[in-house]
Amino acid sequence: MDTKKVIETLNTILECELAGVVRYTHYSLMIFGHNRIPIVHWLREQAKESLDHAAVAGEHITTLGGHPSLKIGKLTETHKHSINDILTESLSHEEAQLENLKKLLKLTEGESIYLEEYAREMICEEEAHVAEVQKMMRSQPK
Repeated sequence: MDTKKVIETLNTILECELAGVVRYTHYSLMIFGHNRIPIVHWLREQAKESLDHAAVAGEHITTLGGHPSLKIGKLTETHKHSINDILTESLSHEEAQLENLKKLLKLTEGESIYLEEYAREMICEEEAHVAEVQKMMRSQPK
């Protein structure tokens, strides 16, 4: 296993999760309207989950002898805050993280069951998030 590449990829995952904390917290502050309360709750849960995921990625980095990054992944402010715009940005963020996790899986497959299973578990969670956001963006059938 190329430990250096694994640590680099884990740091990218860590940075993306930290960006998720900021992103979802920001989104939760920008929700208005009748459905505000459940949407804000969901977004804040996403922020908490991102923080938890960042901590796990950081633990894997230090286990491998690496140094967790202090960087935060890409954050762009579109100034578009309709629920659909927020969900579109969220979907893009989740899909990017899914690619990072698939890269980790390729690097660890057959090399470390521990890291391979971590990657698989996280891919499963991210795919579920993508599906959930896609459903949220769908209109009710007429």
